[in-house]
Amino acid sequence: MNPTNQLFTLAWTFGLMSLFAVGGALSAIPEMHRVAVETNHWMSDRQFADMVAIAQLSPGPNVLVVTLIGFHVAGILGGLVATLSMCGPTAIVAYIVSGTMERSRDAQWPALVQSALVPVSIGLMAASAMILGLSAGQSWVAAVLVLASALVTLLTRLHPLLMLAVGGCLGFAGII
Repeated sequence: MNPTNQLFTLAWTFGLMSLFAVGGALSAIPEMHRVAVETNHWMSDRQFADMVAIAQLSPGPNVLVVTLIGFHVAGILGGLVATLSMCGPTAIVAYIVSGTMERSRDAQWPALVQSALVPVSIGLMAASAMILGLSAGQSWVAAVLVLASALVTLLTRLHPLLMLAVGGCLGFAGII
């Protein structure tokens, strides 16, 4: 695919995706995976999971994963186009919606809309977790590590970054 077509594809894909990313960029992970791995074959499952991990470990907004995908596809310009396409349309819609909701603050519909979007966001985040889990690896060791990490995080007061550090050390050691 020529570079101009790649940039257009990135702009169109992430611009459209931004309008449906209820709950933030991470809620669009399943669609990003579908587009980047399954449809356009820009990268492998493992590369995608690594990019999401890098974006999560880096300081800054979660939308960094979009920048990494764009950079992988078309270099610096691709990263810029993907990021602006993911942030621009959403920023415009948020500006318009915030003005509308401010003018309607005495009405009941803004609270109803916000309440309705909570389960949608939770469902999209759960789908994102599933896609990342399947992309990162499907060995029994990885499954045990995920379950153990979830249980330790839920049942103790240990910081989740500790689980991340343990997983990183196990991966670095070649255990998983």
